[in-house]
Amino acid sequence: MTALTDDPRFAATTFVVIDFEGLTPAGRPSEPIEVAALALRPRDGRLVETGRFEELMRPPADVPVTARDVQLKGITQRMLTSAAPAAEVMAQLEARLTTPPYRLVAHHASTESGIIARQAEHCPVLAATPLLDTLRLAKAVVPGLGSYGLDSLLGHYGIPKPAGRHRAMPDVEVTAQVLIRLLDDGCAGGRWSTLLELDMAAGLQPTRPPPAADAEQGALF
Repeated sequence: MTALTDDPRFAATTFVVIDFEGLTPAGRPSEPIEVAALALRPRDGRLVETGRFEELMRPPADVPVTARDVQLKGITQRMLTSAAPAAEVMAQLEARLTTPPYRLVAHHASTESGIIARQAEHCPVLAATPLLDTLRLAKAVVPGLGSYGLDSLLGHYGIPKPAGRHRAMPDVEVTAQVLIRLLDDGCAGGRWSTLLELDMAAGLQPTRPPPAADAEQGALF
């Protein structure tokens, strides 16, 4: 990853790996019920963790947790009863943003982008932050895989599937590991050596420009 950390823009960026777990009511967008974020900063030629955030979120009263949701995610209706609503949790995460500039990182990042966009009133800095999609990075670095799902990439790289897979923080932790392997392999293969090249390969633009008052100061961890 040395080539990337030699790039001043990459070296100055905080990478925030983020994941949501959600409920998908019929005819409505996904309602988030859990979020986790892991902040990584370039240091001494590698990415190191500088902070993390994890919270459950109470969905609207008319969006129940189904038996399938419990089976897949391990999150029950009772666990969410005392949780804060998404608006409050996203504002709490937003308040942790104090060291810009940022890139959000997610696997199949358009899903996370959509959830953040719908919460943009409560997290305007997050909603204005570009994303990197590890799925698109993987397609560039590891052509020919039968699947580019997270489990397939864990298998490809020999990364153990975590207990609690499909909970937000375990998924964020392994996505961060996949990100580091993809960045290393892409550097070794000459696919990228700058943040701009990463953005071109796997970038997703934010849904809205940064708020004028916060553009200079918003950031994470």
